Amino acid sequence: MTEIDSNIKNVLSKIKGTNEYDILVKTEKMYDRISKEQSKWYEISKFSCPSGCGNCCRHFEPDLLECEALYMAAWLIENQNDVAMQIKDGSFPFDNGSACLLFNPNSDYHCSIYNGRAVICRLFGASGFKDKKGCLVWKPCKFYPVEKLSEHNPPISHKQYSKDEVIDLFGTTPPLMSDLMEESFSFTSTKTFLIRDILPKTIAKLMWIMTLADSN
Repeated sequence: MTEIDSNIKNVLSKIKGTNEYDILVKTEKMYDRISKEQSKWYEISKFSCPSGCGNCCRHFEPDLLECEALYMAAWLIENQNDVAMQIKDGSFPFDNGSACLLFNPNSDYHCSIYNGRAVICRLFGASGFKDKKGCLVWKPCKFYPVEKLSEHNPPISHKQYSKDEVIDLFGTTPPLMSDLMEESFSFTSTKTFLIRDILPKTIAKLMWIMTLADSN
């Protein structure tokens, strides 16, 4: 993905030459790779989340790596500046009941920052993982309606499938979560923070860096 195609191109243009610029570029490349890998899975398997579900956003607040928080901050500054300012200033209503703080019940995507969302939100429901023997396995999302699974030919159930079983079902395998996550750990601290704890100060920091760049 080039800077011209970036979802945060204006932010990037203002902070070139900084460590934050490098982290954002690497993070966006990682997100782009995840999207491309999942597109292959969706295209061949024809298996995706039910339209308008959003149950994975309920009773859940993602932990963020620093690179995820930085990208989320940049995306908000670029695309929802008013929301970014509210979060930075402490006026954003982080109390969203039991749902994710950025959950939007009125959208089919349900995520109010869909293109700026965290890694786990991008991987949820569309990736495989390794079992104890290191072999790829896949399990449908626990929120996937049983009746929808049973409509598949052949029918699917809420169980763990081996690689061979997944290939029999779909003709392909989903991207491996550990491989995609490994890239995200390679250029950032592995320590994580709740959105409410890290996002406000990350937005403030990024805005400060942008202000310094403008003054030079």
